[in-house]
Amino acid sequence: MSRGDNSGKERASRKQEGKTRNKSNEKDIPKARDNSKDNKKPSFANKPYVKGKTLAKKTNTTAPKKISDSDELRLNKFVGNSGVCSRREADLYIQTGSVWVNGKPVTEMGYKVKLTDEVKFDGRLITPYKKEYVLLNKPKGFVTSTSPEKTRTVMDLVANASKSVLKPIGRLERNTTGLLLFTNDVDLEKKLTHHKSGVRKIFHVELERNLKFEDFQKIEKGIKLEEGFINVDEISYIEGAGKNEIGIQLQSSKNGIIHKLFEHLNYSVVKLDRVIFAGLTKKDLPRGHWRILTEQEVINLKMM
Repeated sequence: MSRGDNSGKERASRKQEGKTRNKSNEKDIPKARDNSKDNKKPSFANKPYVKGKTLAKKTNTTAPKKISDSDELRLNKFVGNSGVCSRREADLYIQTGSVWVNGKPVTEMGYKVKLTDEVKFDGRLITPYKKEYVLLNKPKGFVTSTSPEKTRTVMDLVANASKSVLKPIGRLERNTTGLLLFTNDVDLEKKLTHHKSGVRKIFHVELERNLKFEDFQKIEKGIKLEEGFINVDEISYIEGAGKNEIGIQLQSSKNGIIHKLFEHLNYSVVKLDRVIFAGLTKKDLPRGHWRILTEQEVINLKMM
């Protein structure tokens, strides 16, 4: 056998050994898992998606936990939540005897109170909630009521405005539109609803027919109704509109008084819109929307 034949057999033998070795190694190497068989969706697949926009966040519908009258909380938290000072500052005021509970001064740190307790700070009654003030531009079709009803109420419109329990100051009838103020400030509520408060209210009235000038003068001088004598601060025809559109300013807080005022003279009110309340206006406040009062607006209200 020639030398070339021997070298050829050696190459063939080495090649065969390599194939055998590769097969052996393939058995030892674990195969990669095929995830496509699991049919699992990516993590974002269950998230809501708005076409043309980024992934939309789900709204948290969990209602905030409300404190019941039987719950207890630390006195410094009670005072701090009222908004008169911070919780840390409340500790200092408690130590100096500035905070009274149920008619007695309390200087004990960590003292706990209930919501039903009467707490006073420097002689002034306080509540464990920061005072908040919300102005709504009320649309038609909503009743001014704080109790649950089958019909829609103004409370539905300000449900997300605050975690505190807000109450409307005064009321507007179901089909009356315009400004309505909400607050948890009991002192301000009493002040603005008092019959001698002198709160300025201006309404835009639309009648079913033109208001005669002689009737205009009767309203201007004041009209006696079953509810008593109604004084009007100011009345005018709306500039640039028909004689059936009237601007009227009065201080009376009696329910439905404007309707009764015009019905007494045989006119029907088609639309009634409160455009100014206690110096607050509808500027930049669309119908059905609300906003938080500015600090200066709150100061102005308290100075009335």
